Amino acid sequence: MNPQAEAARQGSVRMITVENQRLRVAIRPGNGSRTPLLMMNGVGVNLELLQPFVDELDPAREVIRFDVPGIGGSPMPAIPYRFPSLAYLVARMLDHLGYTQVDVLGVSWGGALAQQFALQHGPRCRRLILASTATGSIMVPGRPDVIARLATPQRYTEPSYLKEADPDVSSEGLQSEFEVVRGAAPALRSGGSAGYMYQMMAAMGWTSLPWLWLIRQPTLILAGNKDPVVPPINAKIMKKLIPRSKLYIFNGGHMGLLTHTKELAHAVEQFLDNR
Repeated sequence: MNPQAEAARQGSVRMITVENQRLRVAIRPGNGSRTPLLMMNGVGVNLELLQPFVDELDPAREVIRFDVPGIGGSPMPAIPYRFPSLAYLVARMLDHLGYTQVDVLGVSWGGALAQQFALQHGPRCRRLILASTATGSIMVPGRPDVIARLATPQRYTEPSYLKEADPDVSSEGLQSEFEVVRGAAPALRSGGSAGYMYQMMAAMGWTSLPWLWLIRQPTLILAGNKDPVVPPINAKIMKKLIPRSKLYIFNGGHMGLLTHTKELAHAVEQFLDNR
């Protein structure tokens, strides 16, 4: 695909300054008939990685993505951050871009940020989607060997690391799914190990467990039944605690938005359109 076609597919990609922090933002335009969808990525993931999922969403739906400070094209922040301060930064980003209200989709680490944003800036979040995520430090843990593999910036700072990683990271032995994840490796754009570690520090000690009952937005929880990183029991716990939530379990692993793109995009569209 030539650069012009790629730019048209992704929409507008630009740098903005919010609260003295430079952020790289991508906006795929819609037709104004849907609430814009704000996406929050996982640890070390730049906005391009989930492009296949964005492509499957209704083209009428506007989609907003951004690189977290220190990741992808967004420079390092001046100081480390926590989820509450990052949620505040996201709200100011929406102010800068002119959005009053959005739907929010958070993946893995981004799912924790999405929970924080939904609590902290409730009126700005119409509907909430939590994919392959949990309640933070108080959760049913995944497999230690897989967590150890994920807890290193090598997975994104060294291109060969993801390609050579154990298939369990994506789907616990489902080799066909892992090939999809390996194919996505060229979209990864390292922001350096410091940015990765800032993300890990933001999650240390954070938990949503005491206040999940305060999340009033309609919420869709997506979970893979073979996820070795975030076991699906966590999704069932969240379903019990979030008042207006529904649970969708798919037959796959942690990288469901890449490996089950059509299926999950359809589930998300139905939820957002309340069908």
